[in-house]
Amino acid sequence: MTLPVRDDLLGKQPYGAPQLPQAIQLNVNENPFPPSESLIAAVAKAVAEATATLNRYPDREAVGLRFDLAAYLTRVTGVPLSVDQVWAANGSNEVLQQVCQAFGGPGRVALGFEPSYSMHPLLAAGTNTGWVAERRAADFTLTADAAVAAVARHRPAITFLTTPNNPTGTVTGLDVVDAVCQASDGMVVVDEAYAEFGGTVSAVTLLDRHPRLIVSRTMSKAFAGAGLRLGYLAAGAEVVDALRLVRLPYHLSALTQAAARAALAHTDELLGTVEAVKAQRDRMVDGLRELGLTVVPTEANFLLFGPWELPATTWQQLLDLGVLVRDVSTGPGLAGWLRVNAGTEDETSAFLAAVSEVVAARS
Repeated sequence: MTLPVRDDLLGKQPYGAPQLPQAIQLNVNENPFPPSESLIAAVAKAVAEATATLNRYPDREAVGLRFDLAAYLTRVTGVPLSVDQVWAANGSNEVLQQVCQAFGGPGRVALGFEPSYSMHPLLAAGTNTGWVAERRAADFTLTADAAVAAVARHRPAITFLTTPNNPTGTVTGLDVVDAVCQASDGMVVVDEAYAEFGGTVSAVTLLDRHPRLIVSRTMSKAFAGAGLRLGYLAAGAEVVDALRLVRLPYHLSALTQAAARAALAHTDELLGTVEAVKAQRDRMVDGLRELGLTVVPTEANFLLFGPWELPATTWQQLLDLGVLVRDVSTGPGLAGWLRVNAGTEDETSAFLAAVSEVVAARS
């Protein structure tokens, strides 16, 4: 039987990565440190309290959660934000999907700079938004001149910028964001999913100058909440109002809201793992370079390493040695590269030992 799937979706592959619990999993940029006993207890208590009213719909506007997120962003960026400037959804992917629903659609295009996050074109496709891509420089960086020229060529309804960029780990300067905002008549989305691992100033600091700017973040990475599925954004109140037009009714469950607020109450504890993650990342960088491999400069919790003549073979060899990394080599501009995220000290040791064995076998 042939299903009447939309023509523009035929032949496409769903987003995904192997989940192999028997291996050391360093392939999806997770924070390797699990929640503490005190946080587990706090989340359990908050969820239990929310469970008592599961017969009722959750707060449709997630006001309490958005208040806490605004307070967090105000604290880390120095920019005072109110509840009406913050929006939340089930992971940053849903946040970005709602952006495409509200500002994209038939007859409009979204622009990205590849290689970058592979979900951006999939979100565009899912909302029947056209997708156009421009290439980054050979070192995976993006200049203001190149970005502005691309905006002038394509006149996008949505422009995606990423910093640090996934999968390369490179940063996009505020000068690029500012220039793109000035050049664009459409929305500009700065995806800061890995911002807590870097040292650059957030694009949130530009919100007061650019009413079409959106800055998205997530609790999946630095907050070690990948299983929580909570993403959020900061933007002008008018932008948030537009997203409320396309969100599904009661899109954030009462349990998700309760768990996220409990986690945010433990912000200092959760972000206390960031330095440990960065230390293991830097240890990976040093170890790989000592083995004669190239590592792309990174300010995320992951890195690109290689180049490999047969990356898929190398990926399998590492998996055979018990370490799961990400083969990104089939992505645009990524031939020969593998990506790995920082793990615990023991996981990092196992990874470096496995790579050393693979390199030695090829000598």
